[in-house]
Amino acid sequence: MAIERGLSQNTLSAYKRDLSYYLKYLKSISKSEPDEITSADVLGFQASLQRESKAPSSVARALASTRSFHKFLIEENLAETNPASLVKSPKLGLRLPKAVSIADIERLLDAAGALRPETGQLIQLRDRAVLELMYSCGARVSEVVDLDVDDFGDSGLIRLRGKGDKERVVPVGSYAEAAVSSYLSRVRPSLSTKPNAALFLNQRGGRLSRQTIWQIISKAAESINMEISPHTLRHSFATHLLEGGADIRVVQELLGHASVSTTQIYTMVTIDSLRRAYLESHPRSRG
Repeated sequence: MAIERGLSQNTLSAYKRDLSYYLKYLKSISKSEPDEITSADVLGFQASLQRESKAPSSVARALASTRSFHKFLIEENLAETNPASLVKSPKLGLRLPKAVSIADIERLLDAAGALRPETGQLIQLRDRAVLELMYSCGARVSEVVDLDVDDFGDSGLIRLRGKGDKERVVPVGSYAEAAVSSYLSRVRPSLSTKPNAALFLNQRGGRLSRQTIWQIISKAAESINMEISPHTLRHSFATHLLEGGADIRVVQELLGHASVSTTQIYTMVTIDSLRRAYLESHPRSRG
């Protein structure tokens, strides 16, 4: 998975965790050889996850991990059959991405940029730059963490490395460009205590982590009584583009989705908002 398919470290960790659950279950039913395992055993594994109240999405991913594992065993001539191939994953309800209004995004950005005297330096400029960039580009947290200084040019473009190390070059809005430029000139030099190519640095001079970005967003959201996750900025970016008339294939490229079907869910968000506005506003919307 790491070498041939180039999957991200987060995906690898999730699959490893799923397979550890699977192997633990097989041990509990005294199955130690691949060809001893039957479809009934895989169904039993599925049932054990459901008894533990695992989310349907987690159960589905665990079964996908199991199927891939058995397929790998066959390819390596370590087994003859795939007992997981006939086991269906639980149906997942369609979850619409959560998006917030443009006004709420602006409130969040202002909150992230609010002065925090206790830090002793202009860290709020870094925090604002991080959030401005995430919303401006629809970037994932991992993509922002992986950014190097050289990825941010002065041409209004930035290079992002997405899932599977796939690179894409996307435009940066003027507000985000100004925020990052301000951070680079006023904040980063004081944080850069040792050589580091990373664009965003923590207060020890190391690369900013996913956890710190979560904290930045959580603190800003809490200060304005909102609940927002890092992915909310990405969802809002896509939704606002589509509401503004952007072509879905353009949004697909900007988000780095391999298939337009993945992006298609965002159109449902805008349709849902239109339906809600109609029901709330139109005098003849209800019988």
